[in-house]
Amino acid sequence: MSNTVPFHELLLSTVGAPTQATLLDSSPRSRVWRVELTDRRPVVVKQITDAGDTGADADARFAREIAGLRLAGRATGPAVAPEVLAMDPSSRVMVLEHVDDLGRTDDWMPGYAESLARLHALTGPADAGALPVWSGPTATDAESFLALARALDVPVPPTVPDELAGLLERLAPTSHHALLHGDPCPGNDLRTADGVRFVDFERASLGNGLVELAYFRIGFPTCWCALSVTAAPLAEVEDVYRTTWRGLTGKDVPGDLADACAAWLIQGDALVERAERGTADQLARVPVEDFEWGYVSARERLVHRLGVVADMTREHDRLHAFGRLGSAMADRLLVRWPKLRPLPTPDARPWY
Repeated sequence: MSNTVPFHELLLSTVGAPTQATLLDSSPRSRVWRVELTDRRPVVVKQITDAGDTGADADARFAREIAGLRLAGRATGPAVAPEVLAMDPSSRVMVLEHVDDLGRTDDWMPGYAESLARLHALTGPADAGALPVWSGPTATDAESFLALARALDVPVPPTVPDELAGLLERLAPTSHHALLHGDPCPGNDLRTADGVRFVDFERASLGNGLVELAYFRIGFPTCWCALSVTAAPLAEVEDVYRTTWRGLTGKDVPGDLADACAAWLIQGDALVERAERGTADQLARVPVEDFEWGYVSARERLVHRLGVVADMTREHDRLHAFGRLGSAMADRLLVRWPKLRPLPTPDARPWY
């Protein structure tokens, strides 16, 4: 991979020339450098590549990230994302403010939850069309989940298909306009002295903020570092999020967190990394093979999610039978594969 920073005339005339550059780790879909400019100012340079995409797809990801970062730039008080200093759409390059990251810190989750709520509260109905709407589970996902239950020889209660149809209707994002990051994982958040800032907005969208608040319960579903947050820490971060949202908007967070968690449960693509999403029915693979992503296997992720949703829906008017089905599926997985491990807790190991 080339270490040459792609600065063309537009960027040279806007921010000056790079004098030193260090290529940083990034996904195959981008290249990222830490750069020092001629005025000795440090910046971060990111180029969206077309690895695995057409040029049009890469252009769309670039536009999406720029739009997300600019909307995030509305934050008053501590920032929630780096500032966009310059961009060159022709080469899909953006120059971003360099943010000093404190790295892993103890008790990081409350600050993360606060910044997440502040990010989500930055947009509203007037921003419709500024980003794609959040893409949640589909009827195909629901059927794949029911097919998994049948493959595990777990009886499906007769009311579950109707409960899933109602879930999909409630998850429709058209009435929600929160600024969603799209992949708010540990590693995509920078811990600074002023609070958390998020990076990598390639999957930014508009929707219901609860689908990202759900990360704490459901185990960070789009992240290689799946985690289990329980008991007091979980209650604290959810209270911080809801209090912050209410303080900024004057309203309670709309929607149902149980619905948001159920949405992640039935999406098979949330068991695999981004490059594998959309390539196969991932839930159909579970009975015949286990597959790892990071330190955790698909079956381990799934058992955690099934247990979370089962616990949340014991008294749920609209997902009660679905939750009982999930509990039975988790039990069946643990009987068949008793060596499945619980997800690690945030303090159990260095996870990024």
